[in-house]
Amino acid sequence: MREVKKKSVGPIYTVASVWLLYALFFPLYELWHFIVAIAVTGIFGFISTKIFKTKITYVEEPVPEPEPVTYGGEVDSIIAEGQLAIREMSRLRASIKDLGVKAKIDELMMVTDKIVEDAIHDESDVPQIKRFLSYYIPTTIKLLNAYDRMSDQGIGGKNITGTMQSIEEMLDRSVEAYKKQLDSLFENQALDIETDIEVMNQMLRREGLAASDFK
Repeated sequence: MREVKKKSVGPIYTVASVWLLYALFFPLYELWHFIVAIAVTGIFGFISTKIFKTKITYVEEPVPEPEPVTYGGEVDSIIAEGQLAIREMSRLRASIKDLGVKAKIDELMMVTDKIVEDAIHDESDVPQIKRFLSYYIPTTIKLLNAYDRMSDQGIGGKNITGTMQSIEEMLDRSVEAYKKQLDSLFENQALDIETDIEVMNQMLRREGLAASDFK
């Protein structure tokens, strides 16, 4: 927020008015006449500055928008697709009234977000994540849309009730599948970490720094 000071034009008009009135009613043909006029003008000018004070306003300065973060073509595409899917699931969650189904959608959105984020940290997982986004996500959203439409019918017919129950059971399996998908993305990292640990253990043993060397 920036402070802006705007001076009043009141003192200027006051000084001009004093000179005009003085010239109309008093002589201005000798030096001391001008000295008196200047003195009177100064007095009224000083008083007017106290009456017409400087106005202070505060202007809200625009906040520059942050530069969009980019990670490369395929990763950016995955992030955009994942965010779109999460927004659609969030819309359906708001429409569906069943609290149990809402909780399942919450889990699906959370795991989806973590799967998409993994593309940023490990580009070798990109092909696997793309397959996940191209099949599992669209199918899940299709099932949620069907559940939303059927729940809006307000009747408990055999087909509607049976299909809704089947979708609920499928959502349970989807939650587990999504979690397994996320876990599988860390397989390479787990192998790398195990390799690093084994290398470190070998170095410690070679240098005589392993815990067993101190027993």
